[in-house]
Amino acid sequence: MKGKNVLITGGAGFIGSHIAETLAPENEVRVLDNMATSGKQSSEFVKKTEAEFIDGSINDIPLLKKLMKDIDYVFHQAAIPSVSRSVKDPIATNEANATGTLNLLIVARDSGVKKVVFASSSSVYGDTPKLPKIETMQPNPKSPYAVSKLAGEHYCRVFHEIYGLQTTCLRYFNVYGPRQNPDSQYSAVIPRFIYGAMQNKDLVIFGDGEQTRDFTYVKDVVEANILAAESKASGEFNIAFGSRISIKDLAEKIINLTDSKSSILHKEPRAGDVKHSLADVSKAKKAFSYSPKYSIDNGLSDYLGWLK
Repeated sequence: MKGKNVLITGGAGFIGSHIAETLAPENEVRVLDNMATSGKQSSEFVKKTEAEFIDGSINDIPLLKKLMKDIDYVFHQAAIPSVSRSVKDPIATNEANATGTLNLLIVARDSGVKKVVFASSSSVYGDTPKLPKIETMQPNPKSPYAVSKLAGEHYCRVFHEIYGLQTTCLRYFNVYGPRQNPDSQYSAVIPRFIYGAMQNKDLVIFGDGEQTRDFTYVKDVVEANILAAESKASGEFNIAFGSRISIKDLAEKIINLTDSKSSILHKEPRAGDVKHSLADVSKAKKAFSYSPKYSIDNGLSDYLGWLK
């Protein structure tokens, strides 16, 4: 992508900052973020790029109207990205994830935006036993977070069907990589494990550790966003690597890779967590040539190289 005007909501966050880093050198990039959940590393990084940074909320409609003038593509990453946090505060999650998405779509429609790429989540599938997850499956959300993401998908579909606004929804599967915040109680498992292992701390697993995840390296996610934006594809698409690993095996792998003395500690399972996750990514491959390059081994190697 070159020579385009781009708005990235949540652009000081983990995934948004990587999109900004990739696009800023050859495009006019605006980053909107209220800094509510963005990690310090990502937010400071974005402020050093060539992107224009705006501290504000996606629920500030006058601000959205100002920022979306002459914008070609919107990468909508802004959200409260936590299942457990949504269980504790479903109203805040709905306001940011569902209402915020609706506000953004209204302004994008009225501003003549070419396409909105919406960051959805594999959590919309819930805990259905069938694997791999395919986009034609009936959604079965198990948390307020998952409900809010599914609502965002429905809004995107309706705005495409009724108003002609081009939208694509990307269902992310457990994204990880550089600048992901390891310090919050809501942090994703891989940064928590890596930083814990580097300090020889116990690695905490919620449940028996036999739950499995299809982890997606952030560089593959960035590529998927750009490919989706430039394509004519609409609808929902799984974005993952397409293989899975148990949380227990992941912890052991990270301990070995970091030569750590950490032990594994088990705690009670968390409400709203699904047991198994694995994606079929053939729809995205066919629609916009998505081809993930980072297996869990390659991704961890790249991530640890960045940390060193």
